[in-house]
Amino acid sequence: MKYIHELKNWPKFTWDNDRLTLPLSTTRHAQGRLLGHMEGLGFQLRAEAVLQSLTEEVIKSSEIEGEHLDRGQVRSSVARRLGMNIAGLVTADRNVEGVVEMMLDATQNFKEPLTRQRLFAWHNSLFPTGHSGMSKIRAGAWRNDKNGPMQVVSGPIGREHVHYQAPAAAKLSEDMKLFLKWFRDENSIDGVLKAGLAHLWFVTIHPFDDGNGRIARAIADMALAQSENSPQRFYSLSKQISLERTAYYDILESTQKGGLDVTQWLEWFLGCLHRALQGSEKTLSTVLQKSRFWEVYGIASFNERQKKVINRLFEGFDGKLTSSKWAAMGKCSQDTANRDIDDLLKRGILKKSTEGGRSTSYSLAAINNV
Repeated sequence: MKYIHELKNWPKFTWDNDRLTLPLSTTRHAQGRLLGHMEGLGFQLRAEAVLQSLTEEVIKSSEIEGEHLDRGQVRSSVARRLGMNIAGLVTADRNVEGVVEMMLDATQNFKEPLTRQRLFAWHNSLFPTGHSGMSKIRAGAWRNDKNGPMQVVSGPIGREHVHYQAPAAAKLSEDMKLFLKWFRDENSIDGVLKAGLAHLWFVTIHPFDDGNGRIARAIADMALAQSENSPQRFYSLSKQISLERTAYYDILESTQKGGLDVTQWLEWFLGCLHRALQGSEKTLSTVLQKSRFWEVYGIASFNERQKKVINRLFEGFDGKLTSSKWAAMGKCSQDTANRDIDDLLKRGILKKSTEGGRSTSYSLAAINNV
């Protein structure tokens, strides 16, 4: 068996335009419809939608690789870098700041050329200490394979399954020159197809010791921003990939072990992107509900702890809201948390779960009534 990069005509990808015509037009229509819908909103609502979408993109791209980032830190970092004045800003650690810096550079500066130096800067942002977990890696430089070939492996030690083996390090310089020249000069294909091809091509080269998946998704986001000619992101492709993680890795593996006809990969990519665009409707709905909520109830009618937690519920709360989590977020006693919660229950803003005792949790009841 040969990997795709070992084939004679690598990297001359081919695909069946006839098979892609319908999914591409469907995805492009959804893309244009979303952008048109967003243009009809006020500046503040668009900014909130961008903040929420970029926060999801950063969190989910890392989550695909098994790294879980703090939502509050990510949101605060994105807001600060976008110059947004929002309540509840918290300090983000350097790992969070690095991922946010890379993602925003890719999407906000999408007109700037993608170069080797820029990729090295992204990689340094992802690994500011030069370590991936406990392992020392080559940060801001192509891998050298001194510890053996770059492989994607799963399973226990002694019974590992090799899903993929990347090109040898000696080929990286030439492979990346070809890729970067193509990304800079290619304008004969649709920008959405370019995003799918760029993702596949980069992650197949796998030029770094770690972080290749996250950088591949950032490159795809950059190509999508180019296709829309807009730095504003109203959907998260990584969020959808995270939801379809098994299918993502399956189609990636089969493509990398197949031929240079990548029609199936592009079909999957277009479908995933279309579902991400459809999922953005939920983000927009949440943004509108949050805005309407504060218009109806007024900020002044809540204390600072209540405002903070209500906003967190709208922005995407991880897990279930309990009184102990309320106390932790509000930095208050359990008794104070209970009083805050009881007040919102009486006003019909929160509702209590059916579980009792320590399992009792709360959610917004008024979200559908404003």
